[in-house]
Amino acid sequence: MEKQHELRIAVYPGSFDPVTKGHMDIIQRAARQFDRLIVAVLNNTSKNPLFTVEERKELLLKATQHVPNVEIDSFRDLLVNYMDYKQAHVIVRGIRSVTDFEYELQLASTNHKLNSQVETIFMMTNPKYSYLSSSVVKEIAAFQGDVSDLVPQVVEEALKTKFQSKPAKA
Repeated sequence: MEKQHELRIAVYPGSFDPVTKGHMDIIQRAARQFDRLIVAVLNNTSKNPLFTVEERKELLLKATQHVPNVEIDSFRDLLVNYMDYKQAHVIVRGIRSVTDFEYELQLASTNHKLNSQVETIFMMTNPKYSYLSSSVVKEIAAFQGDVSDLVPQVVEEALKTKFQSKPAKA
């Protein structure tokens, strides 16, 4: 009798406020490595996001519609609990710098301590996005700067709409 293939499910968690081309690079590359990639928007109550969780999920849905094995979701719990709920065993994290690595290593070690069945893989960001962060994008967009090379078109449009109704502070 043939053994059934167990789906390789990974979770790429983050705030994605907003999703950038750097995030999209990681999503596309990670999606090739797994049967299913869940891009999970963290509902972090300690941050003051520009976009709501629902808006971020919608932007991700539109930006990833061309990647068939990507699922968009959100969570508000310990990541390892969410991993159990989704029957996923791999966390995908993007790394831009040594500073990112130190922080991500601490998170990965903590998650592994909480659930030894969960592994974290680090994907190096494409060098052309190594400087890019959602914070940088929001700051440029707040002053009506050109973010077309930094975010998917759907995000660029959403940023323009957000900042038309929310002028930059002096």
